[in-house]
This record gives sequence, structure tokens and C-alpha cells, in this order.
Amino acid sequence: MSAAAGTRDPGGPRDLDGQDPRDPGLQPERTRLAWRRTTLTCAITAVLAVRQAVHGSQGRLEVVATAVIVLLWLAFLGVAHRRIRELAAARPPALAPRAGFAAVACVLALALFALALII
Repeated sequence: MSAAAGTRDPGGPRDLDGQDPRDPGLQPERTRLAWRRTTLTCAITAVLAVRQAVHGSQGRLEVVATAVIVLLWLAFLGVAHRRIRELAAARPPALAPRAGFAAVACVLALALFALALII
């Protein structure tokens, strides 16, 4: 098959480690931007939760939920920042299942605690 058909030429150029050269295009940049947008969304959610708790009844539930939301946001910020740094490499590694699970767990928990503040 030819390179135009979407397959690599088996006799084509190789990297020093024997692998095909990577032509990432704009995919790593789009992925970095997606991580940044998600981090910004989490930050806005955390700020709104803190605002709700400050202007709310100041009960224990609001204070605990706000503290957990801030901690969850910081945890997600750490996961996202690490992934953004990994994407700067010429051959970024795949997202580790543990990091993916941590990001999803932070977002879901953030949503649940924000919902607890509203109700």
C-alpha cells in the first residue's frame, strides 16, 4: 500500500530507535488546550462553590464541601499539569489508566460536592 492510502512505507525513514518518525500535526496542541479548558472549568466550579459557601448559611456541610471542592480542584490541577508537561515531548506517552481514573474521579466528585452545596 502507498503512504497516500494511510499506511506507512515499510522501507521509509526511521528514528534512531528504529521507530517511524512521528508527525503529530496539531493533535498534541489540541489535547493540551482541552486539558487547559477542563482545568479552567474546574477552577470556575470551585470558585462558584466557594462563593456559594461564603454567601450561604455557613453551616458545617458548606464549609466541609467547600474544603473538599478546593482539594479536588488542586488534585485535578496536578493531574492536568502533569499531562500537559508530558504532551510537550516528541513522543508523549499514553495517558496512564491511574491518571485518567484520577481525573475522572476528581471531576465527578467535584460535581457531586457542588451539587451538595446547591441543594
